[in-house]
Amino acid sequence: MAVPTKTFTHTPVLLREVLEALGPRDGAIYVDGTFGAGGYSTAILEAADCHVFGIDRDPMALKTGKELAKRFPGRLCILGGCYGDMVNLLAKRGIDKVDGVALDIGVSSMQIDDAERGFSFRTNGPLDMRMGMHADATAADVVNTMNEDDLTHIIYAYGDERASRRIAAAIVKDRVREPFTTTSQLAGLIRRIVKKSKDGVDPATRTFQALRIYVNDELGELSRGLTAAEKLLSPCGRLAVVSFHSGEDRKVKKFLHSRSGHGPRQSRHLPEAAFSELPPSFSLLKRGIIKPCKEEIEINPRARSARLRAAERNGSPSWPGDFSEIAA
Repeated sequence: MAVPTKTFTHTPVLLREVLEALGPRDGAIYVDGTFGAGGYSTAILEAADCHVFGIDRDPMALKTGKELAKRFPGRLCILGGCYGDMVNLLAKRGIDKVDGVALDIGVSSMQIDDAERGFSFRTNGPLDMRMGMHADATAADVVNTMNEDDLTHIIYAYGDERASRRIAAAIVKDRVREPFTTTSQLAGLIRRIVKKSKDGVDPATRTFQALRIYVNDELGELSRGLTAAEKLLSPCGRLAVVSFHSGEDRKVKKFLHSRSGHGPRQSRHLPEAAFSELPPSFSLLKRGIIKPCKEEIEINPRARSARLRAAERNGSPSWPGDFSEIAA
């Protein structure tokens, strides 16, 4: 299927802070695991005479990347796939270690701004939300077939939506009369049930976020990506992760704090004593989160909920198992 050419505006979030965390240097190799419109990749390549592997599962991002690669001949390589599979993707290119990994978790500006992708409640479009366009289920499939209890759980767990049960009940009731096929249908239902907040956030924001995260298994992908970055980073290599959802940030915090010796390190699959003796594999660059400044939020309102966590890899072996196996 041909990918249409569209024009999008893109402002990378926390760009200066991400560059400071990565510290691009000549001759180094970096991974932009969530390439999107290429904002981070471009900045890294302009900051040093280095190489970047940009990874994305979105065909539109891949098309953008191939055009951008012409600006940096031999220095930018675009790989189609999920960043959780970065170890295998780079192994096919003969790369087993890199000097930095940048991850910007969530939906990209290109996806939000394209009504046909169904990510946004601000414009009408098909209720899709698939990032890779090859996922089994669309958001419409989820809201039209999932039972009320499961819908409630998704909307609450992934969207922090207190009215999740009322929204799920209304979806199940209304879909009997007419299945949900468009973003406007679903957004209209939510706006009838949930009042607009004092800060002006649209009532549909949290439910749309929850469905997007579920459809694309974003939290599972984040777990796989963190584990892959640990395996791929060389000693002194840097990991910078920008997240927008509280569940994402909790997962990144748990990973980095456990791997740096600051958090719980228990596992369902390893004896507690053996697991607690594992040497830290990371050092935190900053104990807490890095937030966008007031000026950035004014210029780019989408940055308001962004959170950056960063750490440096040391020479200790990667921890066994996947991060998803680590207990809270």
